[in-house]
Amino acid sequence: MSINKQIYDPALTSGYILGIETSCDETAAAVVKSGRRILSNVVASQIDVHSLYGGVVPELASRRHVESILPVIDQAVAGAGISLVELDAVAVTAGPGLVGALLVGVAAAKALAFAIDKPLVPVHHLAGHVAANYISDNALEPPFLSLIVSGAHAHIVYVEDYSKFRLLARTRDDAAGEVFDKLARATGLGYPGGPKIEQAAIGGNEQSFPLPHPCFADSLDFSFSGVKTAALNVLNQAAQQAAAQEVERELILSNTDFAATVQETIVNVLADHLKEAQKMTQADTIALAGGVSANRRLRSKVQDLSDSLGIKLVLPEIKLCTDNAAMVASAGYYLWQDNKQADWSLNATALWELTEL
Repeated sequence: MSINKQIYDPALTSGYILGIETSCDETAAAVVKSGRRILSNVVASQIDVHSLYGGVVPELASRRHVESILPVIDQAVAGAGISLVELDAVAVTAGPGLVGALLVGVAAAKALAFAIDKPLVPVHHLAGHVAANYISDNALEPPFLSLIVSGAHAHIVYVEDYSKFRLLARTRDDAAGEVFDKLARATGLGYPGGPKIEQAAIGGNEQSFPLPHPCFADSLDFSFSGVKTAALNVLNQAAQQAAAQEVERELILSNTDFAATVQETIVNVLADHLKEAQKMTQADTIALAGGVSANRRLRSKVQDLSDSLGIKLVLPEIKLCTDNAAMVASAGYYLWQDNKQADWSLNATALWELTEL
């Protein structure tokens, strides 16, 4: 049986889109009207589970999604004050991400769309992060430049249209958020690493030790593996020195100074590459996106950059930086307008290029 692909007609629609997000360790559902106004936004976090292991355990994440997905969807629809039949479409993150986790959301979305005879809209996870800015700034429209930084990605994209992205830079190895997680674990700061590093960095010396500032002569791509390795070496050397002196490692190198130096290095790399991308595109608007965009030092640095260039900066609300379904519903609305719907063969995909929408 084929899905009912309903052609977008603004005269016959409410603009209500249900978004579903299960790409990693958040089970989320939300209802957003016309891509801009949140009617409900429900997130069931799994931090309590994964913090015990210092990072996300894929199998545990999938099991939690199975337990939470239906109650979360019910809560989102009820919170929006609408009935399921009033929805115009069901949007779901179909990738990239943890495939087992993604499958839970995709299966739920397919079942629901079939049951209520509504279009099924697959959303790219990073497109969702970008779309969070449409909710935070109702005046924002493409084209604009976006820096997307999360635990698994570091991209600079030129948003040509709501569902058309031109990739300008990506990470060639570790993502910024991944480095934060690994270094936070190495110092014993805990999980999730980004907020832990940011908190620990307050009042620290941002130049307590040298770290590389990686760049490529012919590309704006990122590479953070060298930063991670160099920082771990410094940490190990401090631990060895402390052991030789029979003192605590923090007396040799404090977590505060370590976190401040790591954070400042990564933020500077991101901002420098973003500056070059703006020079290349002459974009008059920059938008941050992704979980790491909640970092206050990054937000401040990019604000300074945009001020110096005399261009507009859009910052997503903190609650919309990390994984949520409101961003999925917003992105789904514009994909639905473009009639980019899926059929019942839709499957989750761990790898999906943002330029392939």
